[in-house]
Amino acid sequence: MFTRLILRVIEYLAYLPLSWVRGMGVVLGWLLYLVVGSRRKVVYINLRLCFPHWTQKQVRRCAVQTFVHFAQSWLDRGWLWHAPAEVTRQRIRLTGALNELQGSEPVVLFAPHFFALDAGWTGLTQQISRRLNTIYTDQANKDSDAWILRGRARFGAPGLFGRVDGVKPIVAGLKRGEPLYLLPDMNFGPHESLWVTFYGATAATVPSLSRFARLARAKVVPVVSRITSEGYEVKVMEAWTDFPTSDLLADTALMNQRLQSYIDDMPDQYYWVHKRFKDQPDGKHPPY
Repeated sequence: MFTRLILRVIEYLAYLPLSWVRGMGVVLGWLLYLVVGSRRKVVYINLRLCFPHWTQKQVRRCAVQTFVHFAQSWLDRGWLWHAPAEVTRQRIRLTGALNELQGSEPVVLFAPHFFALDAGWTGLTQQISRRLNTIYTDQANKDSDAWILRGRARFGAPGLFGRVDGVKPIVAGLKRGEPLYLLPDMNFGPHESLWVTFYGATAATVPSLSRFARLARAKVVPVVSRITSEGYEVKVMEAWTDFPTSDLLADTALMNQRLQSYIDDMPDQYYWVHKRFKDQPDGKHPPY
């Protein structure tokens, strides 16, 4: 009941000016930073591992902004999924190599876990003519799970595949010309992952980007979404010309390397609240 109430409040935020919603996000973000000590610790550990050259002041500034952007992105889902369609279209700006999305060629969209990831998905499903698919991870809370699924299905009749659905329907969709919006940069456990470096630290990383691209003979197009004062910018980049190769490990390491360059451009918008290094090889103790 409490979750439903919170989600209903977020829906009502769709009718407020964006500046008000973002201001609420600042307050909520600071509150989360101060109160949720366990997750604050995770953010600090991640930042110190990935940016050892930063001063304590730089780490703290980025940590605070991480919580602020986390909160803002959650409150923004109210208007992303419940405001009139013209509001969503006005606030989400697609930029970059949009020509990469034309035609019917198989495309895997590499969409890293920036806080704007749902805005990227919403903007693409609303503003391009092709049907998109993505892979969905079930949420522990059933009310949140249903709410998120409805929101992500708002535009374009997309395909929302669960991890239990396997790869066959996903590859079939790619071969039909339906781009796959893929977020492979989280720790999904060691069983299907490879050990590759991420900012110099060992991280369990799923090789799904290379695997799907090879199975469907698809090109890989990065999509980096950013929170802006006007809403969101969803930047479509040029397709990678040297990806995939026959070396799954090298491909996955290259994915992380290029992801780092995207993060370096806006480190406070990346999903540092996640325990990216929780699994380690050879029984090594995780840093958390």
